[in-house]
Amino acid sequence: MTRDIPTRLLPTSTAGSLPKPSWLAQSETLWSPWKLTGEELADGKRDALRLSLADQLDAGLDIVGDGEQTRQHFVTTFIENLVGVDFKNRATVRIRDRYDAAVPRVVGDVSRGAPVFVDDARFLRAHTDQPIKWALPGPMTMVDTLFDAHYRSREKLASEFAGILNQEAKDLAAVGVDIVQFDEPAFTVFHDEANDWGIAALERAASGLSCETAVHICYGYGIEANTTWKKTLGSEWRQYEETLPTLQRSSLDILSLERHNSRVPIELLDLARGKKLMVGAIDVATNTVETPEEVADTLRSALRFVDADKLYPSTNCGMAPLASSVARGKLAALCAGAKIVRSEISDAVGTPFASLAALRTDG
Repeated sequence: MTRDIPTRLLPTSTAGSLPKPSWLAQSETLWSPWKLTGEELADGKRDALRLSLADQLDAGLDIVGDGEQTRQHFVTTFIENLVGVDFKNRATVRIRDRYDAAVPRVVGDVSRGAPVFVDDARFLRAHTDQPIKWALPGPMTMVDTLFDAHYRSREKLASEFAGILNQEAKDLAAVGVDIVQFDEPAFTVFHDEANDWGIAALERAASGLSCETAVHICYGYGIEANTTWKKTLGSEWRQYEETLPTLQRSSLDILSLERHNSRVPIELLDLARGKKLMVGAIDVATNTVETPEEVADTLRSALRFVDADKLYPSTNCGMAPLASSVARGKLAALCAGAKIVRSEISDAVGTPFASLAALRTDG
């Protein structure tokens, strides 16, 4: 049974993660160890999820998420729950050609013994009537965050992960998730592989779902390794040019791209015309909180290449490494900037809302 959820023109959302409370994990840090254990940790994660939801609702977000409060990292927490991966005997690999990390090894056939995030998604669904977006790692980015000692083929491993992700995504949709988002920052680096098999693996992960699907492709969190890499990319960041034409033809419903304070030429958005676009209007690599007018300027520029009823204002990437107060300020600015442009469009066309496709599907 499907249920239409009316939503505003320019519905706002985040790319995914938000800062964790300092009592749960070290703030402003990725892969931060938990400060609680056992039942206290389980309760603490749920408390943090509620607080994250409250921050999103207070800011006025139209599409909310879990803020990734119950996971240490957007990729490895999912992988930790899979069979065939050894987290004890790690190997050092180069992550997205930017930095070295000690990562788990694939030592056997990978599989999912049980749903990973479904209980958390059900918990979130019970606490809000807003549309929910849930982020999962994409298959290519999962491959790039591991050492493969078993399949010895990035394409084969990605295909196996795609099947596992598809199982998880269907379970998430069944408990009321409206949009399943797959995070694929690897697409900004491995263009040939993305076009050869990465996007096909992504489509397999997203196939047959009763909810909408999205892929988030960015230039990374605002951590030093990523900001240093960006400085090597020159005056124009044209990586999207390599994959957007293929993604425009893909079965994914929504493409999520980085924009504000980046050097991505705005005209590249035209390569994805026809798709819904989550356009990053918040810079996650600075503690400076954008003004609503700065957000509005980013959205106005995007509207030259994206139809108004297909533009979803968002953040460039997750905000886990930022201070909580900064993240809250940025969420408020995002919503205020969208409100400005929403009002301008309404004045121009004489109607306050657009009729958008259904976001919610009940299993």
